[in-house]
Amino acid sequence: MAEAGVIADYLTALSAQLPAPIVEELADGLDQTCQRYLNQGLGTQAAAEAAIAEFGAPEVILVHFTRLSPARQAARRLLASGPIVGACWATALITGRAWSWPVPVAARVLVGVALAGTIGLIATAAFSTKYRSTRRAGTAGCAGITALDTTMLVTAALVLPAVAWPVILAMAASAARLTFTARALRPVMKG
Repeated sequence: MAEAGVIADYLTALSAQLPAPIVEELADGLDQTCQRYLNQGLGTQAAAEAAIAEFGAPEVILVHFTRLSPARQAARRLLASGPIVGACWATALITGRAWSWPVPVAARVLVGVALAGTIGLIATAAFSTKYRSTRRAGTAGCAGITALDTTMLVTAALVLPAVAWPVILAMAASAARLTFTARALRPVMKG
């Protein structure tokens, strides 16, 4: 049947970027829409084309799903909160004289590289136009933020001789971001 080919091509274009459960749901809706047009008296080819026209081009569907992606939303929130948490840690590190802490240079460099990479992943997820790359980068970025915040919390707890208010503020900011990231990861992992 001609309509099956047109609809199959449409769904194939969507399945290249979207997870299978989303495509299955779109297929059900497309089938119902096509059936409605058939019941109105259109032929199979015309009904399939009308249903596809009503749904919109695959590119439009992909853009909308990407914009609504939980990974993209989490990444944008992390990008917005990053400078605030970073400023808290910068204040804590400067006032706590972090340069005198007994932390190896290699560990400092590793944290810096991890931070730069994580920011890159989060930015990719926040601004990507591809659903799958948004999801992958968002998941990796959330994991990176979790590792960095945990590292900072543990390091501050183990290395600092006395805890001053800037450190308490930075630790609270990281703990809040850890809580947010854990909540944000649930829907991201579901797809």
